[in-house]
Amino acid sequence: MTLQDVLVPTYLQMLEALSAWLGKAETQQPEGAETLPAERLANDMFPLSTQVRFACVQAHEGVARLRGEPLPPAVEVLIDEGRNAGDRPGSIAEARERIAETVEAVRGAAVAMPTIDPATPIAHTLPQGLVFDLTAEQYVRDWALPQFYFHVMAAYAILRASGVELGKADYVAHMFAYLRPGTPPAP
Repeated sequence: MTLQDVLVPTYLQMLEALSAWLGKAETQQPEGAETLPAERLANDMFPLSTQVRFACVQAHEGVARLRGEPLPPAVEVLIDEGRNAGDRPGSIAEARERIAETVEAVRGAAVAMPTIDPATPIAHTLPQGLVFDLTAEQYVRDWALPQFYFHVMAAYAILRASGVELGKADYVAHMFAYLRPGTPPAP
């Protein structure tokens, strides 16, 4: 199993789940389609719209780093939108568009993706100037996956706290592809 075999399916299944949660929010709270993106769990936390965009950033970034390529221009757009979401959070429809664009980009980047040696060095620089020296394996395990899940989980929590009816089955919807026939619980 390669590092790409871990990251790419994880990004795709969780981004698609995130889009489905937003779809449920649109259906359950149509009046909140314009206001829900501005919701936060805490005053000093980024709003839902930023959590969605930063989850997309993490997916773009992880794939680009494993391909040994610079970050695509879409990343800077997502970061700017995310940082400015307090003033302009956008709509649920726009958030779902960003997810769809990211899913398409991740799928495209995964085609003929070179296999990276897990020991390949990766220097990961944060906007504040901090630089982390990691191997590709450490980058995937200790940064790419945790950061991605942080933003996905924050979005899930904001939606739940805002009254969107979501449950564990929504979070792990991808698992139903592996369900053994005849094993679902009786209603």
